[in-house]
Amino acid sequence: MNESNINILIVEDDEVTALNLNLSLKKFGYFEIDICDNIEEAKEHLRSSKKDLVIIDISLQESDDGITLAEHIKENFDIPFIYLTSYSDDEIIERAKQTEPYGYIVKPFNPESLHATIQIALFKYKSEINENLMDSKFTANDSLTRLLNEKREKDAPIVKFGNGRYHFDITLNETFFDGKKIKLTKKENLFLKLLVANRGKVITFSKAVQYVWPDSGATENNVRTLVWRLRNKLQTDVIKNASGIGYYIEE
Repeated sequence: MNESNINILIVEDDEVTALNLNLSLKKFGYFEIDICDNIEEAKEHLRSSKKDLVIIDISLQESDDGITLAEHIKENFDIPFIYLTSYSDDEIIERAKQTEPYGYIVKPFNPESLHATIQIALFKYKSEINENLMDSKFTANDSLTRLLNEKREKDAPIVKFGNGRYHFDITLNETFFDGKKIKLTKKENLFLKLLVANRGKVITFSKAVQYVWPDSGATENNVRTLVWRLRNKLQTDVIKNASGIGYYIEE
């Protein structure tokens, strides 16, 4: 991946540190950089545009808000993140480890170490993606079934969504609207099942390709075309866009 094409989000509430990070990144050819100083703004950046890497100060606003943001990223987005920390952060490092970051940058940092940490993080992330692609064929269906069962109604093997007008029948593996079955192709059904099982979370383009087209070289355009066809068969606008990232169904 060319450095100039890597989109990095910096989450740092110290203006001087944020400026130094920005200048250091540009020194090594990273030019797609966004900076914010709080969790809510960071979440909006993540929701509205595609990021390849996030650099997070563990001690945002003199608390462990950086870890809270990392937990949010891990739960909702498929994006690698790196912590920015200092020696005074030792008491929360153990909690930070639980979020499984792709690296640490220690303050005061030097540009060379920053660049190296980013490159290692991106390499590690890419390697994990390739491993997951190999394993997904065997585990995806079991994982989705588990997620669907966690969301099912108490008295029936169904998962409701879209203000209760839609439901996915776990036993029949079919989707219904106002009690009437919706005729879907195999791939449309797979993708909708993926959205329903992960209701409230964004399904990235890469995750959609991994699940719906595990044995072919599908692209983001294949996903967009599939969603366009699927939306034409659904009665309401239940599939939402996460611009440049993927799609989701609201909780």
